[in-house]
Amino acid sequence: MNLTIDIGNTAAKWAAFEGRTLVDHATGMPGDALVAGAGRVMVCASGEAEKEIGRIASLNPQLTALHSDTPMPLRLDYKTPQSLGPDRIAAACGAWSLHPGEASVVVDAGTCITVDFVGADGVYHGGAIMPGLGMQLRALHEQTARLPLVTLDGVDHAPVLGRSTEESILAGTLGATMLALAGYVALYRERCKSLRVMLTGGDAHHLATSAGWELQPRLTMIGMNEILLFAQDYE
Repeated sequence: MNLTIDIGNTAAKWAAFEGRTLVDHATGMPGDALVAGAGRVMVCASGEAEKEIGRIASLNPQLTALHSDTPMPLRLDYKTPQSLGPDRIAAACGAWSLHPGEASVVVDAGTCITVDFVGADGVYHGGAIMPGLGMQLRALHEQTARLPLVTLDGVDHAPVLGRSTEESILAGTLGATMLALAGYVALYRERCKSLRVMLTGGDAHHLATSAGWELQPRLTMIGMNEILLFAQDYE
């Protein structure tokens, strides 16, 4: 069994795989028994996680902390690969695993929103980083005197015309983010007309309204599992 652990800036989650079959998953850190019993473990840490990684390593010596030098099924075409977030690498590999030989745009909507382009040639070409939805909403509240803190609870679409302050904030955050993402997809389609768009991350469901955009909530973990499988073949 392969165990994959995604430690983000806000939350952690894990998934267990037998081959490419997802057998279990949950939010939070996995228990000691699960970690110790796994055949291989991969951690993707986009936040500060040295203590947790040390704990996992003490329980299972078959731990790999994902970074740009880890053998993987994609080639990285990035100026500074050492600074490339492992969550971006994992999600890109997840997209390639689900749709090998196809170009894709991967949107990871978490604390930050990342947009990444994977070519049909199996090359990761880079992308964009923008503030996440929660970050945008908090900034409007914290950096102004009177704007309220608006949440996305119960919000399933962005108003086109905000008819209250709260609606206007949603139109200017959720609505503008969706337009920005659609713009990136249009730009990438100039490079490659046949293009899949996949969304993952905690806020992905707020953005999955465009026809043909694929919601994949465990894409990062799928990618880590694919890297573990690739490493076994690589050895």
